[in-house]
Amino acid sequence: MTKSLATAAAALALAALAPAAASAQAEVTLRCQHFLPPTGSVPQFFMEPWAAAIEEQSGGRIDVELYPAMQLGGAPPALYDQIRDGVIDCGWALPAYTPGRFPEAETFELPFMTSLNAEDSSRAFWDFAEEYLIPERFADIHVIAVHVHGPGVVHTAGVSIDSVDDFDGLQLRGPSRMANALLERMGVTPVGMPVPAFPEALSRGVVQGGVIPWEVVPSLRVEELATNHLEIGGDRSMYNTTFIWGMNKAVYEGLPDDLRAIIDANSGIETSAAAGAAMDHGDDLAFEAITARGNSITTLADDQRAIIQGMGDEVIAGWIEEMNGLGLPGQEMVDRARALVEEYDTAM
Repeated sequence: MTKSLATAAAALALAALAPAAASAQAEVTLRCQHFLPPTGSVPQFFMEPWAAAIEEQSGGRIDVELYPAMQLGGAPPALYDQIRDGVIDCGWALPAYTPGRFPEAETFELPFMTSLNAEDSSRAFWDFAEEYLIPERFADIHVIAVHVHGPGVVHTAGVSIDSVDDFDGLQLRGPSRMANALLERMGVTPVGMPVPAFPEALSRGVVQGGVIPWEVVPSLRVEELATNHLEIGGDRSMYNTTFIWGMNKAVYEGLPDDLRAIIDANSGIETSAAAGAAMDHGDDLAFEAITARGNSITTLADDQRAIIQGMGDEVIAGWIEEMNGLGLPGQEMVDRARALVEEYDTAM
């Protein structure tokens, strides 16, 4: 894995914000829900520091309550609607969990689109979202941040993958419509499911493995079931997933001006980068832990990756045609996303 020291330092700096000021006199309570366990890297290194910053900067007038693992009810695909409808005040939603609803967001989920650094690519995704998503597609919520994760890794149980041919016939958990389209071209039968369902599906033999980033592996204890891990290598991620940290619009607009300004100060491109940095930091920690455990970690050979990249190009070409059919500027969005990723890629 290649990770910048700056990324890890940024995530550690976020964590240092806690603890927050006491909130006994809170005027506003924000109930924020997500689907990960509290030990996940995003809850630990992004959500908790974000909540602490809001509470501290408001002098305790805002109390942020975080509810992991869908404790307030519902399933992960419902999170965006829960935010929109006021079931929760804020939350963490994945556009990919409702395929076809947020087509522009799929641009950053296309094969080999994002860099290996989630902090960098999350800055790129924020700029892209301001142009193509926030004004209309995400207009019914208040978007605080958007981000992506680090490079996707293939985790398998009882199956070792050394070449593209080894993927043929496998059933793997797939994270998104675009990732699944690529997996299908590789001979895989993708099985779509929210990531919390992956460990049970793996233990029951519903799938032989799946693609998820390193950072989420320990919190779900995937490494106890899938002991073979394949990195794709190169300088771009085989796939990615997009995320929204958002707030109910009426709740946001109903805040007093000074409290709304505090939310604004903790929103935008650098907050998006902080969420990506949290995932980068989680990747590093997970990689170290899984290496120490002794699981098999390999990297796909360059010639084999080139074959998959060729398949990815086919997926992108098909997606552009599909977007054009929807009246969306498919090629323009791909070109803009690539330019933004390159602009913010500190490794280049």
